[in-house]
Formats: sequence, structure tokens, C-alpha cells
Amino acid sequence: MPHTVTLYGMLEEKSFNRLKELKLLVCDVDGVFSDGRIYLGNDGEELKAFHTRDGYGLKAVVKSGIQVAVITGRSSSIVKNRMEALGVQHIIQGEEDKASALHGLCTELGLSPAQVAAIGDDVPDLGMYQYADTKIAVRDAHPQVCAAANWVLTKPGGFGAVRELCDIILQAHGKLQQIHGASV
Repeated sequence: MPHTVTLYGMLEEKSFNRLKELKLLVCDVDGVFSDGRIYLGNDGEELKAFHTRDGYGLKAVVKSGIQVAVITGRSSSIVKNRMEALGVQHIIQGEEDKASALHGLCTELGLSPAQVAAIGDDVPDLGMYQYADTKIAVRDAHPQVCAAANWVLTKPGGFGAVRELCDIILQAHGKLQQIHGASV
């Protein structure tokens, strides 16, 4: 099977070519942008850690004209603030039925599954795979998610997995060398 060379190694040419039609990247949050851990303080405050490289890559994808959505089962102002700072156009929180949420968004935007890529890490994210022809898993994803994915990234969630995917998307669109700006 033919392969394409990316910054992160070899990727099946079929998977790489799917990215050329991409109009929407949809992401889970916990376990994809973060390592999946949630820090809770004594006073009920919630903390999450986000990687700045992921932010830089996502901003570059948005600047390249690809829409980005996050669909997460939890709701938090941390996610809202972080995603707004990165230019994410569609922030869907508190949604356990990710298949329905993505189907509704694709209908609203007039997108077919061939124009959508989804990245996840755990079983609830499998619903997004129903409406995305390009299915990606982070390196440390649940085995069922890895089995359902078109490919598994080299990086784990929270440690540059989103940046890896963004770089490969930009490479597929011929814009990898054009990225610039500040990380957030």
C-alpha cells in the first residue's frame, strides 16, 4: 500500500489524500487536548493543562480556512475560554451523544462525511466517527478507538497530538511552510 512521508513518519496515502478534502476538523477535548486528567481543588475549582504547541497548530489550521469544532461531554468555562482563544468556531459542551451533535453540525454546515475529520481518545468519541470519513486516534486512545480509526497518531493526548494532526492537515493542503504567529 502506498505511503506519504509526513513530519511524523509514514502515513497511508489514502488517509493523507482524504485530508485534502477536509473542511471541518472536530475534536474531543479531555484526552485529546489534555492528557485526560482533571485536577480538582479543595474549593471545587477545576484545572486542565493544555499544550501550547497544540494551540499553535490549531490556530494555523483555522487561519488556513478549515473550520474547527470541539464536542465534549463535559462543560467548563476553561474549555470555552481556551477554544475561543484558539479561534474554534463551534464549541459544543455537555453533549454525551456526539454522533447526534456532529450530524447536526454537518447538516447545518452542509458538509458530507468526506469533508470531516474527527479525533478522539475514548469510547464516547466513536459516535463522531459515524459522520467523519477521516477518523484519528491519539497514541494512548482506548483500544476500541484505535481499532476504529483510520490511523493512530504518534503523540498521546495532551502532549502534542493535536499539533501532529494539524501539521499533517497543513501538509496535505500544501500550507505547512506558511504557518506563523504566536502560540496561545
